[in-house]
Amino acid sequence: MATSTFFEEHKNKLWFMTLRQFLRHKMAVFGMVIMAVIIVMVVFVDQIVPYDPETPDLNNMLAPPSFQHPFGTDELGRDMFTRTMHGGRVSLIVGVFAMLVAVTIGTLIGAIAGYFGGTVDNFLMRFTDFALAFPRIFVLILFAIIFMRPPFSDNAIIVFVFGTLYKMPVARVVVVIGILGWMDVARLVRGSFLEIKNQEYVESARVLGAGTGRIMIRHILPNALGPIIVAASLGVADAIISESGLSFLGLGIQPPTATWGNMLKNALDQIFAAPWTAIIPGFMIFLTVLSINYIGDGLRDAFDPHKIL
Repeated sequence: MATSTFFEEHKNKLWFMTLRQFLRHKMAVFGMVIMAVIIVMVVFVDQIVPYDPETPDLNNMLAPPSFQHPFGTDELGRDMFTRTMHGGRVSLIVGVFAMLVAVTIGTLIGAIAGYFGGTVDNFLMRFTDFALAFPRIFVLILFAIIFMRPPFSDNAIIVFVFGTLYKMPVARVVVVIGILGWMDVARLVRGSFLEIKNQEYVESARVLGAGTGRIMIRHILPNALGPIIVAASLGVADAIISESGLSFLGLGIQPPTATWGNMLKNALDQIFAAPWTAIIPGFMIFLTVLSINYIGDGLRDAFDPHKIL
């Protein structure tokens, strides 16, 4: 009982020190504040402005930013602020779920490779190197084109998020991005498992008869969460950029559903006549990715044992 109490106190102290180290990173705190503001705005946009993101107003096309329309309107007279926030919903949803797919695959492969080592490790890491050898953007485009064809393009999942129903081709967007983003996570998890699996407490659990699955999940994985959390935070930013790129090329989520990528694509024809239609979604991508990267930098420092004082 005393040992368990000491462990819990030590664990709580470690998490407190990690949080303190994160809060010392001013840019990470700044990124967290910006992301909190963005999330609040995309969640409560329907309560902030009265406009529908898909209803055109042909009498108010390409109106410049004003008090009535803070971000102006697009080529169909739709309020840009409303569409930008709704587009942020979709982009963030795709980013988070694609990250979850990538982290799940990467953690599974990295954990197996790091724990078993030998031939299993060599095979899985050579497979990872093989996956990394292909230019990702071309593979993304190829996979997106394949998944656009029936039966994949006819299969959509109804997703209820933030009080709104989205009919999104998840297999074409989330899975395509997720299955091409697991390699770095696998390498990080493998390295952590190689380092942790020979620790004394793992050896003790093994001697006491704990099974392989229990050792991996209960004893090693919790101590490898630091690199996984950092990779996950950066993976969201990477997935948002990938989704924006695919949508910009016309291979991602299609209009009238707004995403920052397809808003940029639609702005090409009027980029000089109405530059705000391109600047605003582009700036939102930049601001979101920059904030997430700052958060990732802060998490990296926070989970670095050499920096925790």
